[in-house]
This record gives sequence, C-alpha cells and structure tokens, in this order.
Amino acid sequence: MRVLFDQGTPVPLRHALINHSVVTAYEQGWATLKNGDPLRSAEAAGFDVLVTIDTNLRYQQNLTLRQIAILVLTTTSWPRIRTAVEDAVSAVNAATAGSYVEVSFPQNK
Repeated sequence: MRVLFDQGTPVPLRHALINHSVVTAYEQGWATLKNGDPLRSAEAAGFDVLVTIDTNLRYQQNLTLRQIAILVLTTTSWPRIRTAVEDAVSAVNAATAGSYVEVSFPQNK
C-alpha cells in the first residue's frame, strides 16, 4: 500500500512498515498544507493510507465517502510507539478504503 505520513507522524515508524511504500508530507512537498488539504491531496494522489497524529481530524473533516484509510496515532512519542509498534503495523495492514482507526500506545514506565 502507499502510505502518507502527515506532519508530526514519527518518521522511524516507516522502518516497521516494510511491506508498504511510505512517503512523508514533507517529502511530497505538502509540509505547508493546512486543514483538510493533506487529506484531499493524499486521496487525489492515490495514497491508500494517511497516518496522522491529528486526533481531531474526524471532528474537523467530513470523512464519509473517503476512499483513503485514516490511521490516527494518539501520540507523537516514538519511544511510546516503539513499545507497541506492532499495533500500528497491524492497523496499516488491516486498513481498507474509507476506514478510520485510532491506535493508542501505553505510557512508558
């Protein structure tokens, strides 16, 4: 699958997504896009999954009829994500057109 990391998504996560093609919004030239523009642009460019840290996305955007899957990480902390990275990988692997999933990560001890 083609996966787009929105601004703020911890880039080291891309190394765990070995079966996918991962591009960041910055690499795509979309670092300055605001509001719903990254979502619309990703969908128009044929990305399958948008990985974001924007937990308010579902309240700010109309997600009905979207073809892109949306995966929301509830933290930007790579150390927290790393402890349960398989949860994020599983969510990307299971993503289907139009799906929306939030993945939470445990607090570090």
